[in-house]
Amino acid sequence: MSDHNPGLRPWRDIARRTSRQIMVGSVPVGGGAPITVQTMTNTLTSDAVATIDQIRRCEEAGADLIRVSCPDTDSTAALGKIVRAARVPVIADIHFHYKRALEAADAGAACLRINPGNIGSSERVGEVVRAAKANGCAIRIGVNAGSLEKDLLEKYGEPCPEALVESALDHIKLLQDHDFHEYKVAVKASDVFLAVAAYMQLADAVDCPLHLGITEAGGLIGGTVKSALGIGNLLWGGVGDTIRVSLSAEPEEEVRVGYEILKALGLRTRGVRVVSCPSCARQGFDVIRTVQALEDALGHIKTPMSLSVLGCVVNGPGEARETDIGITGGGNGKHMVYLSGVTDHHVEDADMIAHIVKLVEAKAAEIDAGSAVSMDTLHGKAA
Repeated sequence: MSDHNPGLRPWRDIARRTSRQIMVGSVPVGGGAPITVQTMTNTLTSDAVATIDQIRRCEEAGADLIRVSCPDTDSTAALGKIVRAARVPVIADIHFHYKRALEAADAGAACLRINPGNIGSSERVGEVVRAAKANGCAIRIGVNAGSLEKDLLEKYGEPCPEALVESALDHIKLLQDHDFHEYKVAVKASDVFLAVAAYMQLADAVDCPLHLGITEAGGLIGGTVKSALGIGNLLWGGVGDTIRVSLSAEPEEEVRVGYEILKALGLRTRGVRVVSCPSCARQGFDVIRTVQALEDALGHIKTPMSLSVLGCVVNGPGEARETDIGITGGGNGKHMVYLSGVTDHHVEDADMIAHIVKLVEAKAAEIDAGSAVSMDTLHGKAA
C-alpha cells in the first residue's frame, strides 16, 4: 500500500520528486499538486475571437493551462480580452522582445514563458521581473535543444544534456539575481533520449517545478508515441509537475493525449478509461467501430470511471470484472453486459451503443453523487 493512497498496490506507486510550489494564476504547480496538462493555441493571437474559440475547445478537453504566443504588439493588445474570456490561466509565450513581456504581464497573463538570456541586459531582465511581481505572474524558463546559446554549442559541440542543464541554470541565476523565485523550467528536445537525460539531471540540480515536453514530437500518431515514451518515462520516475504534449495536430488533441498519459500511470483521472481489444475473427461485434462510436458519444463525461469493450469471451469476462461497465461479445448478436464487474444482462447489436452510453451516464451520476465508487478506485488504479 502507498502512504499517500492507501488503496494503491505497491507496484503501482510512483514516488514523485519533491519540488517547491508556485502558482500560475489560480492553479498550483509543483509541491505535490496534481500534474497539470497544458497546450498552446495555433491561431493568430491578434485574432481574439478565433483564439478564444480554440481555447474553449481546449478547456472542454480538460486543459488546466493555455499558452498563447505574443510575438507582436497586436498580440499583446488582444491578450487582455483573451485572458478575461478564458476559464483557465493564460501563459504568454515571449521570445526576444522584453517589451512584449511587460505588455503581457500588464494584460493579465498568469505566466510569462521566456528565456531571460534572450531578453537582453540585466536591466531588461529586471524590468520583466518587476512587471511579473507587480502583476502576480509566474515565469517559465523554456530551454530548447533547437535554440541553445551559441557559446554552449561551441563549448559542448552539440546539444547534449549537460548543455541544456547549464543553459537552464544560467537562466535561473538571472532570475534569482533579481530575487525572483516563482518560476518553473523546461529543458525540451525532439530527441527522446536527450530530453529524458536532461530532465533527470536538472531534477537533481534544482528544487523548482519542472514543465515536461518532447518538443517538435511530430504528428498525432508519431508524436503521441514519442511523447508517451519521453514524458511517461519521466513521470514514472517521479519527475514532472506540468506537461505539454507537442503535436502537429489541433491543440485539444494535445490535451487528450496528455490526459491519456497521466491516466495510464494513475497520476490523474478524467473521463472514461476505455479498455478494448484490437479485435479478431472471434469478435461478436465490430469492436473497432464500436469503440470509436462510444468514445465520441462519451466525450462529455468528466467523471473518472472505466469501460471495457471486448469482442469475445477469451479475455472479456476478466477485463469486465475490473471495470465499472463492461460488454463482451456473444453469439447471435446478443452480448453480455457487466455492471461493477458482475454479469447483469444481455443487449442486442442494434441497441448496444445507446444502451452502454446510458449505463455510463447513470454510473457517472452515481459516482458524482457519492452513492457509488468507481472500480478503478476499488482496485487502486485511480489517482
